Amino acid sequence: MGDSSSDDELPEEWQMYCERPEWSDVIPIEQDDGENPVVVIAYSEKFKDVYNYFRAIVASGEKSKRALELTKDALILNPANYTVWQYRRDILKALNASAVDLDRELDYVAEVIESNGKNYQVWHHRRVIVEWLQDASKELDLTAKILMADSKNYHAWQHRQWVIATFGLYENELNFVDRLLADDVRNNSAWNQRFFVLKFTGIDTHVISREILYAMNRIRLATTNESSWNFLRGILRQAEDPTLDQYPEVVAFCEELFETGSRSPHLLAFLIDLYTEKALRPREPSRDDHAKKVIDLCNMMIDECDTIRCRYWKYVLDNFQSDFKLSGHGDHENHDNKEATPDSENITIDS
Repeated sequence: MGDSSSDDELPEEWQMYCERPEWSDVIPIEQDDGENPVVVIAYSEKFKDVYNYFRAIVASGEKSKRALELTKDALILNPANYTVWQYRRDILKALNASAVDLDRELDYVAEVIESNGKNYQVWHHRRVIVEWLQDASKELDLTAKILMADSKNYHAWQHRQWVIATFGLYENELNFVDRLLADDVRNNSAWNQRFFVLKFTGIDTHVISREILYAMNRIRLATTNESSWNFLRGILRQAEDPTLDQYPEVVAFCEELFETGSRSPHLLAFLIDLYTEKALRPREPSRDDHAKKVIDLCNMMIDECDTIRCRYWKYVLDNFQSDFKLSGHGDHENHDNKEATPDSENITIDS
């Protein structure tokens, strides 16, 4: 969808305001760029005509039906002009626009949005009109239509979230998100929307178990998709006990992916966090084995799977080895020191 407009979008029968008898009482005000403008913009004659008359009605404070129509022409020529949208709202308020008038305004705004879907000003205008009406019955359908054309349109998602939260329209949103993820499992906006809905509707033990299964099934479709991994992490953090002991299916799932050949950096990062957690537990019986896995995985990230962030993973590795030593074990080999010698009371881990 485009976000630009031009003279060509004015109706064919459109007439210059300076030629309209009903506007003969208005003296147009030309734009003042100063005596020595650095850059002179080559506005078209139609653009100058419309905005000269717009400046005139703003200066006189006219708020009439003809002024309302003038703002429509001004917005055809520049739909991102905040001042015009604000003055249009001022006119609607001054005219005591009825519910029917405001409903028509929503229809008009929908047309603008369909060709200017990433225009903040038009979405803000729509929100104000919806607030005046206290009626959001058209909003989910409109945003769904826009998202069908551009599933990651930030403004549409922002408006949809505001509508859902303001008017409590959560009931069917997970189904809507599920359809989007079925079309594109990598749609980060849809994953964010799913988490947004769950946070507002409540995340209990049942929901956590359900969403873990949902995320794992989607991860199987695209193991390198960061969005689904982030969603899984977010859901697990909602548990009363954030450790993975109570969700052994997640551990088994990740280890299965690794054993069957997946080297997704997101999988490896998840496993590093998992094994780090276990290795740093004082009473964990297999903490040495977990420590070896952390070191091996960090080195794998450094050398093969996430080389662009190798310095970060060296930092993670160094911090882990320091923490592991402080927790009661000696030095372990790291990526830069393959000849490290452990203390006599400690073990050696080959990386």
